Amino acid sequence: MRIDPLKNAPPRKLLCCALAGCLLLGAAPAFAQSTGATIRGQVTTDSTPAAQAQVTAINTATGLSRSVQSTASGSYSLAGLPPGTYRVDVNAGGKTSTQNITVQVGQTATVNLGVGGVSETAQGGAATTLDAVQVTAQAPIETKTSEIATYITPQQIQALPQGTRNFLAFADTVPGMAFEQNPANGSTKLRGGVQSANNVNVYIDGVGQKNYVTQGGITGQDASRGNPFPQLAIGEYKVITSNYKAEYDQISSAAVTAVTKSGTNEFKGSFFWDYTNQDWREPRESEKNGVGKTRSGEKQYGASFGGPIVQDKAHFFVTYEGKEYNAPQDLKPGEGRLPGDLPQAWRDQLGATATPFKEDLYFGKLDWSINDENLVELTYKRREESEIGNVGGQSARSYGTDTGVEEDRYDLRWQYSNTNWLNDAHLTYEKAFWTKAPINFDNGRVLTDGSGDDGKQIYRIGGGEGGLQDKGQKGWSFQNDTTFFGWEGHTLKFGVKYKQVDLDTTEQQPYNPQFYYDIRQGGDVPYFVRFGSPAVGTGGGSVTSKNKQFGLYIQDDWDVTDRLTLNLGLRWDYEKTPSYLDYTTAPDVLASLSAVDTRAGNAPGQTYAQTLALGGIDINRYISTGNNRKPFKDAIQPRVGFSYDLTGDERHVVFGGIGRSYDRNLFDYLQLERSKASFPTRRFKINSPGHACAVGGDCLDWNPQLLDHDYLMSLVNATEAGREVWMFDNDLKTPHSDQISLGIRNSFNLGGLDWNSSTTLQHTRYKDGLLISRGNRYPDGDAYGPNGSPWSAPGLPGLGSLIVATNGFESKSTALLLSLDKPYTAESPWNFNVAYTLTDAKQNIHEKDPVYGWYFAQGGWYDGAWTPRHRLVVSGFTDLPWGMSVSGKLTLASKIKRWDIDGTAAYGGYERPHSWEPDGSLGFKQFDMSLTKTWDTGTDLKLKVRADILNAFNWTNWGGYGINWDTNVVSSWDQFQTRTFKLSFGLDW
Repeated sequence: MRIDPLKNAPPRKLLCCALAGCLLLGAAPAFAQSTGATIRGQVTTDSTPAAQAQVTAINTATGLSRSVQSTASGSYSLAGLPPGTYRVDVNAGGKTSTQNITVQVGQTATVNLGVGGVSETAQGGAATTLDAVQVTAQAPIETKTSEIATYITPQQIQALPQGTRNFLAFADTVPGMAFEQNPANGSTKLRGGVQSANNVNVYIDGVGQKNYVTQGGITGQDASRGNPFPQLAIGEYKVITSNYKAEYDQISSAAVTAVTKSGTNEFKGSFFWDYTNQDWREPRESEKNGVGKTRSGEKQYGASFGGPIVQDKAHFFVTYEGKEYNAPQDLKPGEGRLPGDLPQAWRDQLGATATPFKEDLYFGKLDWSINDENLVELTYKRREESEIGNVGGQSARSYGTDTGVEEDRYDLRWQYSNTNWLNDAHLTYEKAFWTKAPINFDNGRVLTDGSGDDGKQIYRIGGGEGGLQDKGQKGWSFQNDTTFFGWEGHTLKFGVKYKQVDLDTTEQQPYNPQFYYDIRQGGDVPYFVRFGSPAVGTGGGSVTSKNKQFGLYIQDDWDVTDRLTLNLGLRWDYEKTPSYLDYTTAPDVLASLSAVDTRAGNAPGQTYAQTLALGGIDINRYISTGNNRKPFKDAIQPRVGFSYDLTGDERHVVFGGIGRSYDRNLFDYLQLERSKASFPTRRFKINSPGHACAVGGDCLDWNPQLLDHDYLMSLVNATEAGREVWMFDNDLKTPHSDQISLGIRNSFNLGGLDWNSSTTLQHTRYKDGLLISRGNRYPDGDAYGPNGSPWSAPGLPGLGSLIVATNGFESKSTALLLSLDKPYTAESPWNFNVAYTLTDAKQNIHEKDPVYGWYFAQGGWYDGAWTPRHRLVVSGFTDLPWGMSVSGKLTLASKIKRWDIDGTAAYGGYERPHSWEPDGSLGFKQFDMSLTKTWDTGTDLKLKVRADILNAFNWTNWGGYGINWDTNVVSSWDQFQTRTFKLSFGLDW
């Protein structure tokens, strides 16, 4: 019997009541603490603590003003400040003083203010006089926090070379992070540690951009080369790789928290345009030997405008960015085959091709400082894109798909502050959809090695299997974050979030029938076919779920002593997914499970359910009655951290933390149980040369009429054979990660220059990830039969293959994170940054995709987890004479251990995972550089010309690899960018 933890766990009730009580007390009135900066410290008069001193911070660009009074001990805290430069005025006993300071997104800056004497600052430097404190160009580091956090400064965003204007690309300079651009389709993803991109979350102005339906971590990033947000609108951001505080939700790897630009008291604008084409790049390997370059090109352009509506009170900011690509793609056989090995029909579609892409991004922002206590902001984002995708590698252009993204996001924000309280409320609405359709509505033709039903695929032509897909989310949310700093030595934060969002999917896949041909038989007659068809009386592949999400957290940042700070947090999240909870297993599936398994070797009267039990599958865990599934209620997340200042000046700080963080199960997977039942995938073997089968059931005799779509669909009326059955665990949990870290940060002076360094040891254990695997079993319950292939194990009697899903995926990693940074300052206008990551990682499936474990074996661990053991990124930039500047970025990564299925005689014919590595000393190496010239016209107008050289040494890198176990030949495809010259032009005023 399952025990309801809410019913039998009084502590959680007490937690909820306590949090709710705190929220009611704080309902006085958002700046989500993930983006708001804090200036804090002590006020002294002639070295004596000054009580009741008035401290006021005024944003020098917008006029935003905040005031507080110091406590009896002279301490003060100005929280929730939008990043920027502030004039800090202090008045104590009739004595006044002023200084300027720049704070960054989410930063806590300790600034001790003195009047009538000396002032000190703990900005990573020694004590200085008040007038000397000026950090407007400095990139400060987190000091007294347990978070593993790194800032990405406006200077880095503006200066470092970049192939795409995706602002997340600069997170690549952070230890433990990897910004990946798929060379096959140009899609971009951000990964933290060994977890997939699905496990990150990006917060824009404190609002999460999580993708609830498809992959990529944030909306719109599933298989898209588009940018999630206009780079012109991003002011700066912070990357937290581990031990984030309790305010962060729906995440298990890395958090990115960014703040958008605002208009100021001066009207300002900018314009940019950059361009490259095939004449400005070196040929790819597939374009050599007289083949010639494929026509390609990249254009990016945009503009921004901002200024005052009412001086010091209201401002506006708008921006637009466009992107047009025509990207080259390599077409090459897989499985180590050569072009001459292919039949003529496939060979004619080899070579190189190009795929077009178009994106439009819009962003607008209005802000109104009603008075010193109230700030209101309204933002809007629009994203539109279209692309020809799924082309390259083993997929010919004819096999491609037409992909699109449309996204709208609105955010209305009210920030209230007074002496002891800061409250930030957001009311948001989002609508984000991703669509896909084949560019050819025709039969797909897949050439394989003939092993198994759909074999090892060598090349694909004809109508693509991408199907008709329309997936997205729409709904509204309310979140409120409150900070109380009237308790001496404590900063208390608590918040609530409620979200009501409709998750929609239409998936008719494969819409085009896919016929499989054996290369050994000449590729003339198919031996297997797979296609989808709508089930009678159903939605035909469409699923909608009206989800509700609820989250609570409370957190205390406690300054135990001048040197010791504790970060104590607790979070609880809950989500209800009706489409999963209300699902009912179909009667024909129940009948098939109860049917007697009459295959040889079975005990008399043994049912298929009993056969599954022999193989470790308790099918009762997967049979849903429509009311025996409950939402997951155990997402309690303690997060505890500390920092200890060894020297008292924040130059050497030991920090660490331990915590748990829950992510979520993507709806794109959860909906498969319903969509596969309403638009099931049919599979038929074809009695053809080299692939004889007994005609009847799931075997058809070869007839050219099978190639007719209508005729093929008519066969479904006569039999359900070939229909896949997908069954999900009734007690699905939400995936989570447990994180623990210990490190030290140092600020030191070397050669008269300030440097920052960080050394961290981090361990992460990811558990309860969704694992989808084959449920087919042989009579003895084994997934591997005499021929060693789980693909040959029989499915459900009278139906087809059984697919089961449960919380079975795990990974574990231990990483050493090293960083060294010399900040850019006005006095020393150059930057140098080193980020090195050493990773020891394992996961319990060999596949790169951490969801589909088709060859999953219980209890196994596979080294590498598809992550390089060593990764080094060195970057920097410097000002030069005559208005010039130069920058560079070097990326090196070791080879990734790869796992594939070896079914050769070396394994006795059994298909088992086997590891191997590509040739070469490194897995990836690239050096980019840029040179910029700026002309100051003597007016407000500045002209800028920039040249970028990407992959300056023209190193060859590959994104796709395969191995032929019979010959041990390693093949490679999907080449990364060759040496490319890009020219940019810009105007600023």
